[in-house]
Amino acid sequence: MFGGSWGSTLALAYAEAHPERVTEIVLRGIFLLRYAEIRWFYQHGASDIFPDFWEAYRDAIPLAERDDFLSAYHKRLTGTDQRAALAAARAWSMWEAACSFLHSNVDNIRKWGEDQFALSVARIECHYFVNRGFLRSESQLIDDVPRIRHIPTTIVQGRYDVVCPATSAWDLHRAWPEADLRMVADAGHSAFEPGNAHELVLATDRYRSR
Repeated sequence: MFGGSWGSTLALAYAEAHPERVTEIVLRGIFLLRYAEIRWFYQHGASDIFPDFWEAYRDAIPLAERDDFLSAYHKRLTGTDQRAALAAARAWSMWEAACSFLHSNVDNIRKWGEDQFALSVARIECHYFVNRGFLRSESQLIDDVPRIRHIPTTIVQGRYDVVCPATSAWDLHRAWPEADLRMVADAGHSAFEPGNAHELVLATDRYRSR
């Protein structure tokens, strides 16, 4: 299993449900779908680090609804007004793209702002986040670690990841000390940050040799 960010959530959920089908795991930018993680990025927290990019995300929602951005975005992304859905999708997706690199990547922001790409990303993410990933509890991915502790695993985490802060990777590692945690000193969230890419390639090459 190989997954980063939301993909790390899916990879963990799958591996814990079907450990007999998984031989190795490589995770990057750990996201455990906990309330604090969602609030940090979509309500308040990351906004203090990227206040300039936050404004576009914030201003897409009327003042009266800003006490719950997740619900406000979900209403627009799943509504019948296609123009409102597209505007919300672009604001949501470009906010994530703007925060994904240690140094903001203009080309990445532009790509994530493309209509169909933005709609796909925003609708999928928001749908699962509103429904808390359909997990039985927000601690499920940590609680079920004993089912996969025997599986060789590498966790790659950018030290300066703003989208999925390092505390989640650290919490996972504390529950799973057998996993090889690689904290990348000079990287943010993206798998394409040089330090993250280096560790991901090393991990996959190492497991391929098995």
